[in-house]
Amino acid sequence: MNASTATRRTRRSDTPPPRTGSDEIEVLRGFLGYLRTAIVAKVEGAPEPHVRTAAVPSGTNLLGLLAHLTFVERSIFLGDNVIDWQATFRVAPEDHVADVVARYRTAVERADEILDGCTDLGAPIPRPRRGRTAPSIRWALTHMIEETGRHAGHADILRELIDGTTGR
Repeated sequence: MNASTATRRTRRSDTPPPRTGSDEIEVLRGFLGYLRTAIVAKVEGAPEPHVRTAAVPSGTNLLGLLAHLTFVERSIFLGDNVIDWQATFRVAPEDHVADVVARYRTAVERADEILDGCTDLGAPIPRPRRGRTAPSIRWALTHMIEETGRHAGHADILRELIDGTTGR
């Protein structure tokens, strides 16, 4: 890509990582919030039908990534049981971007309500799932940062392929 091509593409300025408090839980929650915002920004405003069209052989698409992350949030923090993780990447044809974004934001809001009551990172996440030991809050937050960051990176590439939009 040459310089003139780069200037024609839609660019947003990058939002730097958060400067959060000095304790571990504030840092972890700050980075998770940052990544959650980034993934939504990649999906919102992406044109139909491209937002749901696979741009890579695996079938990955922007809307599917956000739908998947909704299931991950609900599983990790709310105790929902997911039987088929591959199915979480699929979005119904009648679902609009706003519907998927709203479900994600609701899952995040409910997860944050759980996390608001958690002060000991070594304690198990207080989720109602029978027969399985809950991971520590530290593990749950770290895993969600990893999972959201991984898929936000995928979304960066997919969005750029769709309309050239880059940045966070």
